[in-house]
Amino acid sequence: MLKGLMQDRPLLISSLIEHANSFHPRAEIVSRMVEGPIHRCTYGDISRRSKQAAKALLVLGVDPGDRIATLAWNNHRHMELYFGVSGMGAVLHTINPRLFPDQIQYIANHAEDKILFFDSTFVPLLEKIAPSLKSV
Repeated sequence: MLKGLMQDRPLLISSLIEHANSFHPRAEIVSRMVEGPIHRCTYGDISRRSKQAAKALLVLGVDPGDRIATLAWNNHRHMELYFGVSGMGAVLHTINPRLFPDQIQYIANHAEDKILFFDSTFVPLLEKIAPSLKSV
């Protein structure tokens, strides 16, 4: 390591949640769920649950470099996946839910996504395109 540099460790996405958990574990994160209610949690909660998500993905056979897709709105569950997937060395592949179904299908197939996480509002869409998702 070179002395005098500002950073003493690699700049990783997982270091963001580690920092938040170390220095602001009780800071509140507020999001509105797509179903309507307000959800409250802390950086400590997000850190713990992102590690749980990473462990679950390992059990499912996800390897570093695998693509894990999300078709989801911006909420605490998506944030947990953001840190959990990237923290284990896999790639979080966020798919824009405002695209047309054939575009979503093409993008997921082209990326060779291994797993697709989605919010419940996308069940009808995924029921239509699931048979054509080759690697999910």
